Amino acid sequence: MSPRGRLDPTVGKARAMVGALLGIKTTGKNLVVENPPLILVGCSGGPDSLALAAVCAFFATRGEVRVGAVVVDHQMQAGSAEVAQATAHQLQELGLDPVVVRTVDLKHDGGGPEAAARAARFGALEATAHELGASHILLGHTLDDQAESVLLGLARGSGTRSLAGMRERRGIYLRPFLGLRRDETLAICEALALKPWHDPANQDRAYLRVRVRNAVIPFLHEELGPGVAESLARSATILGYDADFLDQLAEAEFAKLAERSAEKGPDAHITLPEDELRALAPALRTRVLALAAVELGGVQPSLERLGAAENLLARKGSAGPVQLAGKVSAWRISRNQSVPHEGRSYGKLVLRRST
Repeated sequence: MSPRGRLDPTVGKARAMVGALLGIKTTGKNLVVENPPLILVGCSGGPDSLALAAVCAFFATRGEVRVGAVVVDHQMQAGSAEVAQATAHQLQELGLDPVVVRTVDLKHDGGGPEAAARAARFGALEATAHELGASHILLGHTLDDQAESVLLGLARGSGTRSLAGMRERRGIYLRPFLGLRRDETLAICEALALKPWHDPANQDRAYLRVRVRNAVIPFLHEELGPGVAESLARSATILGYDADFLDQLAEAEFAKLAERSAEKGPDAHITLPEDELRALAPALRTRVLALAAVELGGVQPSLERLGAAENLLARKGSAGPVQLAGKVSAWRISRNQSVPHEGRSYGKLVLRRST
């Protein structure tokens, strides 16, 4: 701890961030709440998530919330079970309760090991939160993680939502440290005498994110000057506002235009009127098409696939089907088919997910 028992300023800063997101004051009289809500910290044992767990433990002592943790063992490295158990033990010593260790099996679907690990991790976190009745899951992503996400999005040619990076609030997930630098979480660990685990994968240049972290951002810092990470994170915040607004408009248009079939299961489909789709701005039109695909059980289509679906609206060439993503296809009723022009399907785009 700091000399003379003073609160380390970085620890105080982190407490303020967590308290603001939870709606809890960090100073003043403790408020004991009957049946306080349970929050969970997703903790790998690394400096970021361990610092977050320690900061959250402070709020557990105040009686306004209960704080537990979930440690996910991805089984991607030798000794991962031992690392998970050591992390769980340290969390218990901090006073977190319950502390749950979840071992997951990765399902590789072509997205690479990082994507498979992420899907398994979030699945385990959400399942545990549901089982324990937790109100929120807190994650230790930092400003540096946010900057890396923006650069990765740029490199992949991603859209507004991807470039907006991670959100401070997203469903049951809270990320209070998005304004905190990675070296500050290390400082918290040192101030509180924590023993974080340093994942060797964070130095493996086989991973694109590691190359961005250890080579690209330092290069930009050297060539463009300090503050690059902060500028990238600020761009993510601005784009996040834009993406939220466009998503809201698109959801309103989708609710107005979408006609859902009475059939369920493999025969379920959604129709969208062509004329109204054409009238939408491109930013809304692609979002409406994506919403239909996701509602049918597909996944977010790429810009190229959405563009192919948009081309159907020109009524030139093929009437489809066009494959989107997640086994969802789109087509239009061809003019040369013997259907009445005033019929239910004519003049509409049809989306269906195959089994």
